Amino acid sequence: MALDLAPLVEKYETFFSTTYTEQINELSESYPEKRSLEVNYSDLDKFDYQLADDLLRDPDKHLKAAEEALKNMPTVLMQGQSFEPHARFWNLPPTAETLVQDVGAEQIGKLIAVDCMVTKRGERRPKVKIAFLRCKLCDSTYKIVLEKDTELPTVCDSCKRRALTQVEEESKFTDLQKAETQEPLERTRGGATASRIEVWVEDDLVNSFFPGQRVMLTGILRIRPPQAGKGKSSQGNVYGKYIEVIHVAKVEKEFEEVDISKQDRQKILELSKDPKVYDKLVQSVAPSIYGHDEVKQALALQLLGGTPDKETVDRGKIRDEIHVLLIGDPGAAKTRFLQYANRLAPKSVYVSGKSVSGAGLTAAAERDELSEGGWTLKAGALVLASGGLASVDEFDKISEEDRAAMHEVMESGSVSVAKAGIVAKFRANTSILAAANPKYGRFDPNMYPAQQFDIPPTILSRFDLIFPIRDVMDEEKDKKLADHILNQHWVAGIKSAKEDNDTGVEEVKPAVDMDLLRKYVAYAKRYVSPVLTAEANDKIKEYYVELRKVGAQAGSTPITPRQIEGLIRLSEASAKTRLSNRVELVDAARAINLMDFVLKSTMMDKSLGRIDIDIITTGAPKSKMDKLKTVLDIVRDLEKKYDMVKVDSVLEEADKYDISDRECREILGDLLRKTSDLYEPRHGYVKLVRRKVE
Repeated sequence: MALDLAPLVEKYETFFSTTYTEQINELSESYPEKRSLEVNYSDLDKFDYQLADDLLRDPDKHLKAAEEALKNMPTVLMQGQSFEPHARFWNLPPTAETLVQDVGAEQIGKLIAVDCMVTKRGERRPKVKIAFLRCKLCDSTYKIVLEKDTELPTVCDSCKRRALTQVEEESKFTDLQKAETQEPLERTRGGATASRIEVWVEDDLVNSFFPGQRVMLTGILRIRPPQAGKGKSSQGNVYGKYIEVIHVAKVEKEFEEVDISKQDRQKILELSKDPKVYDKLVQSVAPSIYGHDEVKQALALQLLGGTPDKETVDRGKIRDEIHVLLIGDPGAAKTRFLQYANRLAPKSVYVSGKSVSGAGLTAAAERDELSEGGWTLKAGALVLASGGLASVDEFDKISEEDRAAMHEVMESGSVSVAKAGIVAKFRANTSILAAANPKYGRFDPNMYPAQQFDIPPTILSRFDLIFPIRDVMDEEKDKKLADHILNQHWVAGIKSAKEDNDTGVEEVKPAVDMDLLRKYVAYAKRYVSPVLTAEANDKIKEYYVELRKVGAQAGSTPITPRQIEGLIRLSEASAKTRLSNRVELVDAARAINLMDFVLKSTMMDKSLGRIDIDIITTGAPKSKMDKLKTVLDIVRDLEKKYDMVKVDSVLEEADKYDISDRECREILGDLLRKTSDLYEPRHGYVKLVRRKVE
C-alpha cells in the first residue's frame, strides 16, 4: 500500500467501523456470492464532508483507499479465503448528477451520476486483473496488478531481454461488460436526438441491468485514445469517452421528473375538485382539432390509464394500459391526434409504420463493437416507451410479420426475444395509440374494418377502442370547421408578425394549460389507484349481461369478456380525472358510453342491424361466416356428384338458402384467395383443397 494512501485508509476504516459494521459482517458471511458493500454518499458526507467532497474530485484514489479499508476490517471468513470486496458509493449530491448530453471534458476522472435508459448490452468478457508474466529465457516470473493506465512490461528485469510473455492460466481475470445508454425519452422533447454514452461494468455488476431499463449509474468518466478504422474518427486529438460504473440503481419511476412545486400541487388539487374537471381535461386534448369529442375522451383516458400492478389469483398480470386505434379517411386529423398525444404524454415515442420494423418496435439482436463482433440486445420503441405511450402512425403499412411482434406487447406488456442464441424477456407496459388509412382511399361505412384495412383481426381485437374518423360532408359542420381552422391561422399569423390583434378573433386556448395538464397526468398516474365500487361494478355487469342476452336471442356475440376488462380500465381512468381512488357510477357510465359508441360505429352487422363482435375478432360477422360455411357445404355436396363443380351450379344452390349471386361470388372469392379452401382447376369451376393429415 502506498504511503500517501495510509491516512485515507485510516479515515475510511473509522467511517466503516462507526457506520457500516453490521453490513460488513453480513457481507463477510455471504462472501464471495455477494462481493460489494453499497455505501450511501450522504452517510459519508455526515461523517466527514471534506472526505466526501474529495471522493467526488479524486474517486480513483478514494475508492482504492476505501476498498483497502474494507480488507482491513475484522471479519469472519472461511480459512484460506481472501476478502476483497468493492466499495460502491451511490446517492450522490445533485451537484454530481448530470444529463447524458452534458457529460463532457470538465468531468473527466470525476465521480458522477447519470440517469439514463439502457439501449443495448454486450456479452460478458474476461478482463485481466492480475497478470502473471514469465520470461522465456531465464524463467523469471512476475505478478502485476493491472490498474488504470497500467502497461505490461516486455523486458525481463533479470536478463534484460525482451522475452516476457503472459501466462493466462496463472493470471487472474474478472468479468467486463460494455453497454450503451441514452438520454431518457422524456428529456428529448422537441425532436432532438437522444444523446448516447458507452458504459463499462465489472465483476458483480455484470448483467445487473438489461436493454429498455431505466437506471441511475454512478461512475467515473474515462477517456480513451481515438481508434482509426472503418466508421471511426482518425483525428489524433479527439478522444472517445465512457463511464466506468461503480454502482447501478434501478429507477422504478416511469414518468418524467416533473418539478411539482407547492403551488403546482395546489393547482392540481384545486382542478381535481372542479365539478367540470372531466370536461376540461377532454377539451384540453388537441384543442386545435375541431370536433371528434369521443376520440378526445378516449385519448384523455388513455393518457391516465387504469389501476396499475393488479394481479389475478394465479399471479397473472392484469394490464392497465389502454390501446386506441383511429381508422378513417386521409386528412381527417389522425396524425395530429397522435402528435399531440406524443407531446402531452410524460413518456412517449412516435414511430411511423412506413419506416419501422418488428425489431425496431420490440427488440433486436445485432453484432456490435461493444462485444467486438459479439451479439448485443437492442431495445425497440415499445420497450423504450415502457410505462408511457407509443404513437404508431400508418399502422396498416407495417408488414404482417413485423406486426405479429406486437401481439405479446399489447396483451401481456412484455417482449420475449429468442435471437442469435439470446433468450430474454423485456418489460413493455406501453399504451399504444395507432392510426390507419383505408386501402381503398376512403372509409366505407358499408364495408367491415377487416375488409378495408390490412390489419389482422387478432391485432384489431386487442384494441380497447376503435374509432372510425370519417370526413362527412355537412354544410353547417363544414362552416364551423373552416372558421375554426381559419381563425387559428389568422391569430397565429398575427402573433408571428408581432402585430396587435384588432380583428376581434379570439385565440383558441385549452381549458387546462398543456404544462399543467402534463403534471396533472403524471400526478394522477403516480399517486391515484382507483378501485371499483359496488355501484360501478353492478353497472358494468348489467351492461354486459344485457348485451349478451340480446345477442343470444339474435344469434350473435355482441361483446366478450375482453370488453369487460376494457370497461374496467376506462372506468378507472375516468376516476383518475378527479384524482379519486373510487370508481363511481358516473365513471362506469362514461366507459359504457364510449364502448357503446365504438361497438355501434365499427361492429354493427349491416345486413341484420345488430352488434356483432366477430366483425373485429374474426374479420366478418357471424351471419357472413354462416353463409361461408353454407357455400362450402354446397361445394362439398356437389363434388360428390361431379369431378369439378361448376360455379353456376353453386350459385343456383346458394339461392335456395337466400344467398344472392353477388354474396355467393364474394364468398367464393374469399374461399379461393383468403382461406384457400377452394382452388380453380379451370375458369368457371372450383374444387375443394385436400389437405394432408399427418
